[in-house]
Amino acid sequence: MPLILRPDLDLRLGYNSAMGNKLPNLQARFVAEYLIDLNATKAAIRAGYSKKTAYSQGQRLLKNVEIASQVADKTGKRLDRLEISADRVLQELAKLAFYDPGALLESDGSMKQIREIDDLTRMAVAGLEVTELFEGTGDEKHAYGLCKKIKLADKGQNLERLGRYFKLFTEKSEISGPDGGPLEVSLAASISQARKRVGIE
Repeated sequence: MPLILRPDLDLRLGYNSAMGNKLPNLQARFVAEYLIDLNATKAAIRAGYSKKTAYSQGQRLLKNVEIASQVADKTGKRLDRLEISADRVLQELAKLAFYDPGALLESDGSMKQIREIDDLTRMAVAGLEVTELFEGTGDEKHAYGLCKKIKLADKGQNLERLGRYFKLFTEKSEISGPDGGPLEVSLAASISQARKRVGIE
């Protein structure tokens, strides 16, 4: 009987040893695929689950204790390799929230060269567009300058993110009575309703 090689099967069987766990092969492959983009539905499809049930399968797999443990463990190791921590993320957010736009400009109001901008302010640059300006037509057309458009990080948005993290904003819910007036609560009525619910009245 001829030996039939199954490269796809060999690949799946290799997931367990590569992932270093005892998960079933298909689940181990799901973990590996999920770590690519953290999209459970796409990971389920790439792992070999049916496209029709990929969404529900992905959500179910993420609730599996062993799978969740594997994802958390490998995500933690990845963060360690990249030296990403909560402190570092907060430091970067602070830079985007507290930068000084004036540090981008020369004393005459023109924009500095990128290499002349300090590191802290340069991190706030989200985009830069440079367009060469021309005048004249035909053989007389020539460049006469550059138009620089710069997009900066949203200070307000990043301040809000920091504020929410540190719980600097207090959210209050106010309940009003009829016509926006104060809500009146009768203690006697509340006691009577409670007594009725427990069958005393």
